[in-house]
Amino acid sequence: MGVYSFQDEGERGKVLPGVKRVVVKVGTQLLRGNKKAGAAERIAELVKALHGLRQSGLEVILVSSGAVGFGMSALGMQQRPRKIACLQALAALGQSHLMSCYGSVCEAYGFHCAQLLLTAADLHERKRNGHVTQCINALLEQNVLPIINENDSVCVDEIKVGDNDTLAAYVASMLRADLTIILTTVDGMLLCERDKAELGPRLSVVHELSEEIMCMAQGTDGNPYSVGGMITKLRAAQIVNHSGEALLIANGKDFDILSRIMAGEDLGSLFLPARKNRLHARQRFLAFFSEPSGSLIIDAGAEKAILKNNRSLLPGGVLGSIGVFQRGDTVRIVNSERKELARGIVNFDFDEVAKICGQQSGELSRLLEREVEHQEIVHRDYLVLT
Repeated sequence: MGVYSFQDEGERGKVLPGVKRVVVKVGTQLLRGNKKAGAAERIAELVKALHGLRQSGLEVILVSSGAVGFGMSALGMQQRPRKIACLQALAALGQSHLMSCYGSVCEAYGFHCAQLLLTAADLHERKRNGHVTQCINALLEQNVLPIINENDSVCVDEIKVGDNDTLAAYVASMLRADLTIILTTVDGMLLCERDKAELGPRLSVVHELSEEIMCMAQGTDGNPYSVGGMITKLRAAQIVNHSGEALLIANGKDFDILSRIMAGEDLGSLFLPARKNRLHARQRFLAFFSEPSGSLIIDAGAEKAILKNNRSLLPGGVLGSIGVFQRGDTVRIVNSERKELARGIVNFDFDEVAKICGQQSGELSRLLEREVEHQEIVHRDYLVLT
């Protein structure tokens, strides 16, 4: 089996029947409307397609771009401004227009939608992350469609990135979604070979996000209403696949493609997880949301034990540490070349690690002059490979 294939060979038939919860991300370009349909009509078409998924028994979460684009349209602006304050103002104006459209159409189909505007802090702070997850789960239990966007009107860092592809991946990982669908204006990931000006055929299935695949990605597409490109979608696929779930990139010019995707048609590019087991909640938070306070430098033996044998990190394999951290903090685990291998919750303060690194586990109490509860610097149950 290669890194990718141009034709589905039964992969969709294995993945799709088990899908119960799906995250759908729609970009600004798809919602702005065209010569055939305006923005309101496009949202009506999208909600109709989402209603079809919900009627089939799926739990659906929508990540919707479009606030800045709707703000631009409301003010008759043709070019996306660069000033942060202008973008914030457009997002504040456009978000109300966007949700007004969603709300009226959803009610016409007999259900409600709810708006969640998220910031990085909502994702990276553990309690707030948990509260967001609980809120969305509660909405789904009440048959409400959650509609999620970045809080661009107040969050400067996010508005500079403008990356709802990554937001969709984070949401999918938080909620353990079985499938993430990113709708865009192209048919999926297209083959891009060096020294060739034209793009090749669509990649139907990607089994591994190798360096070759990442190098194929194109950057910003230059559209005045959006920011991003294929590279942000591949980064989203990395997050989702690392969690143990699948992601699909497809052309959303016709929103009916959603039902065709779920019916198993060979549409878009399906990115499959390499791992067999899905990460549990603690591992997901460590891998994608926690903010490391420092780093542990390990030797080759410890690297093998962690990567190959699923072992805990013992003091004997630690060469040293970087930064100031306390017991219970998240730390990076890096090799002698400073390449990050994993993240984990450390059982000792930074100054204690300095005393015990390279030592045998049986010597810890003597070296620290206290009773030691844990002999592992990082236990494997609180460690995730990155």
